[in-house]
Amino acid sequence: MRIVVALGGNALLKRGEPMTAENQRANIRRAAAVLADLVAAGHSLVITHGNGPQVGLLALQAAASPGPPFPLDVLDAETAGMIGYVLQQELGNAVKDRLFAALLTQVKVDPNDPAFATPTKPIGPVYDEATARRLAAERGWQVAPDNDKWRRVVASPKPVAILEAEVLGFLVERGVIVICAGGGGIPVVEREDGSLIGIEAVIDKDFASSLLARQLAADFLLMLTDVDAVYADWGRPLARPLGFVMACDLAPGDFPAGSMRPKVEAGIEFARAAGKPAAIGRLEDAVEIVAGLRGTWIEPVDS
Repeated sequence: MRIVVALGGNALLKRGEPMTAENQRANIRRAAAVLADLVAAGHSLVITHGNGPQVGLLALQAAASPGPPFPLDVLDAETAGMIGYVLQQELGNAVKDRLFAALLTQVKVDPNDPAFATPTKPIGPVYDEATARRLAAERGWQVAPDNDKWRRVVASPKPVAILEAEVLGFLVERGVIVICAGGGGIPVVEREDGSLIGIEAVIDKDFASSLLARQLAADFLLMLTDVDAVYADWGRPLARPLGFVMACDLAPGDFPAGSMRPKVEAGIEFARAAGKPAAIGRLEDAVEIVAGLRGTWIEPVDS
């Protein structure tokens, strides 16, 4: 199958783990070994990845430097290059007989998207509530709960178009394993004269991956994170993992906005538009998820 594999930022850097180059490389090496198993099983992969922890760290570093800080679209590009480089290298170490390419990917968004007025995308490290609120007051951030911690949140507009889709398709048709749409891609808007300019935002990589999978006519959308499945009644005594579920039976509003909801919504979008399944689960279970043995599968229609 042609599979778009979306690696969550927390799958590449574990929640609460120090954001060091060594930790990131160790986690990416672990992810590369899992992806190598999918390649060995005969699948054609297009790999995307999150950047929430990484772009938040770069934003902190940029704010501490003299002069005006770089905008988020530039930091998105930096994280795509940083993570893409290590992924490409570790995949090349794990799979010797394939070609790999990491591409910076511009993703068009609507400048009037209501997400700009209501930031929801968590980035950067986690804090306790008191620290988060203090930093928000000092730095003009917006913050929100993230499980039992707090994080900075920024605008996350929906992707409208993957601008390099034609180039990506050209490479995929020739057997190249492509790493792209890093961090959801670099958010850009179109000016009145048709030219492009970056905009301050971080696109959700699951929505970008869903759109990319549709544009590349993928057979399967696989969203990998640090949770083994989508859970109904998450955080309640009767919480239970979902296995195979029809897109029409899922309501994205039933899931947490900053974590599982975008994955569920992206999976529903892909399943309905492409008529193909999407799945969500833990990185370590990727091969078994594709085989239908683990994780949550979102099916397009009733069987």
